[in-house]
Amino acid sequence: MYTQLPTQPLRRIEKSSVLDTIGNTPLIHLKRLSSITGREVYAKMEMANPGGSIKDRTSLAIVEEGIRKGHFTKDTTLIESSSGNMAVGLAQVCCYYNIPLIIVVDPKANPHTLKILNAYGAKINKVKKPIANGGYLGARLARIQELLLEIPNSVWTNQYQNESNPKAHHRTMREIYQELPEVDYVFAATSTCGTLMGCANYIQAHGLNTKMIAVDAVGSVLFGHKPQERHIPGHGAGLPSHFLRREAIESACHISDMECVEGCHKLLDTEGILAGGSSGAVLSAFLKLQQQLPENSKSVLILCDRGERYLDTLYNQNWVQSHLK
Repeated sequence: MYTQLPTQPLRRIEKSSVLDTIGNTPLIHLKRLSSITGREVYAKMEMANPGGSIKDRTSLAIVEEGIRKGHFTKDTTLIESSSGNMAVGLAQVCCYYNIPLIIVVDPKANPHTLKILNAYGAKINKVKKPIANGGYLGARLARIQELLLEIPNSVWTNQYQNESNPKAHHRTMREIYQELPEVDYVFAATSTCGTLMGCANYIQAHGLNTKMIAVDAVGSVLFGHKPQERHIPGHGAGLPSHFLRREAIESACHISDMECVEGCHKLLDTEGILAGGSSGAVLSAFLKLQQQLPENSKSVLILCDRGERYLDTLYNQNWVQSHLK
């Protein structure tokens, strides 16, 4: 016997493309970690974006702003430097709009990410060596300048200085505040500092009491430290940030590569969340600082991406032993 179908009309489908699913990511209460630490802690699940990371927001904002201004068309070749997530975000948006894309990567690029880029139709250009003052990031940026001269009608999307980057994260912070108005601290990983400063700018513009905690990598130069070798992509930077305003953040916490790994496993073991390296860093920073936070405080951890692309690295004991021990 067949069950009779409901007679009421079905809810209208409101999404007109995959790009409409970017944003409005879940905010979840990490009850087990809250119980362990005695501090209420929540996770903004940016891995729920269709491309798997918070960089979907940045990519969409940059490309659609360029289209609105008439700078980007199907005859334009976009070029960007990325360690992974921004590359995938841009590849997804450019695939939808049928805009050619070249991604400049370095040897640390995740092979799984490169396969995703190939599937989307993006072209990959790889630098082989870091430069003395700027590391692999500096080498990638130098290669972009070469490509701009070689390729007619090419444009650098420039996530490092494009104001659409931090502006995209006004919405990120607005989503957090709408669900948790009493949020006291937001922990955000650094790289371009677009997420960090976009949230901080929203907080300042609306007079909120929320404080931003920057989670930087040991070996990153963003806060004036000397550069060191780093193995976790997308966390920290080899060059100063165009967006960073130190007075807009409460403090910065520096996390080592091994602490990133430990944080990832802690998230997985306690909350069942398989997250990427910078998310592990954010959790480790919260655990380091939690005793300094008021007992009744509420913190949000921005978990930037999924962990599947790190299965051969952060979640691989042999890789950890050979690279980080």
